[in-house]
Amino acid sequence: MYLEHVLDTTGARVLITSSDGTIALIRQHREQLEQRVHIALAKEAALSIAVNKEHTLEIAKQLGVGIPRAVTIRAVSEVEAALREIGLPAVVKPVESWVGSEQQGTRVISQLVTTPEEARWAVETLTCFGRTVLFQQFLSGQRESLSFFYADGKIYASYAFLGKRTNPPLGGVYVLRQSIVVPTDTGKQAERLLREIELEGYSQVEFRRDSAGHPYLMEINPRLNLGIEVAVRAGVDFPYLLYRWANGDRIDPIKSYRIGGQMRSLGGDIATTLATVRQRGRPGVTPPTRAFLDFFLSFFVPMRYDFLDWKDPLPVWPATIGFVREMVQRIKKELSKRKFQ
Repeated sequence: MYLEHVLDTTGARVLITSSDGTIALIRQHREQLEQRVHIALAKEAALSIAVNKEHTLEIAKQLGVGIPRAVTIRAVSEVEAALREIGLPAVVKPVESWVGSEQQGTRVISQLVTTPEEARWAVETLTCFGRTVLFQQFLSGQRESLSFFYADGKIYASYAFLGKRTNPPLGGVYVLRQSIVVPTDTGKQAERLLREIELEGYSQVEFRRDSAGHPYLMEINPRLNLGIEVAVRAGVDFPYLLYRWANGDRIDPIKSYRIGGQMRSLGGDIATTLATVRQRGRPGVTPPTRAFLDFFLSFFVPMRYDFLDWKDPLPVWPATIGFVREMVQRIKKELSKRKFQ
């Protein structure tokens, strides 16, 4: 395996993952990898719960944590019953974000559906991998991301940010996030859930509120994520804590962090702003005029930008090139669709 070769040649002591695909790979070969390197992941029993939304929500419900109304679907034939129970709009969500084999896999994402036709198409698309999906109520309130470092029955660090914009607009990668105080309600619920699962190491617990402000658990991500830099800049260095924990070193608790700092992924923000034109009128999507105004006003707000650091300018170039390539591919795809309409 190529990973084993890299570990042997670099002499790395700790293996840290930041994607669902690498978690799946490590879980398949964990025993042999642990002979070479310390793996910065929770134990398998806890990990198997955290990567499965259905199992996570079941435990959350037992603990009294708010969860969205949802039904499990295994085939398109079950859509009609789900529509009667949940209604529209709804979110069709894969139970696990990574599907496939060791040789070939893919990350699948949630889809907003507003009509029975969209619901059937989304379910057919996601269940074709042989997996189940959740047909879940749509929530229109703000998104809150809570991060924790938990080990040996103790919370060593906690942090929260508000997801102000995401790509895609319904909910995906956070492209504009702001550090906030850990909310009292969701903070307690998340801690209770982590302790029950015994999910050690780093984890991101995501909540979304309804129009009345009541919080509902969305999912747990037991890995580092794209939004981690805003936490590090606020004073909570989760990657360093993760390294020390996996390496068996002493961990010093982090008791506070800076509030109010914002970070922005400019490429992602451009993409999600343009998407509001194509998705205008859909639930949860900001009207285009307002979206473009918010986008330009953000340039006048003090904030940091992903990949941009004057002390280390190299990362911005591959990020820019990647964004341009992605936009060109999207434009070609859109033009191709119009050509055959």
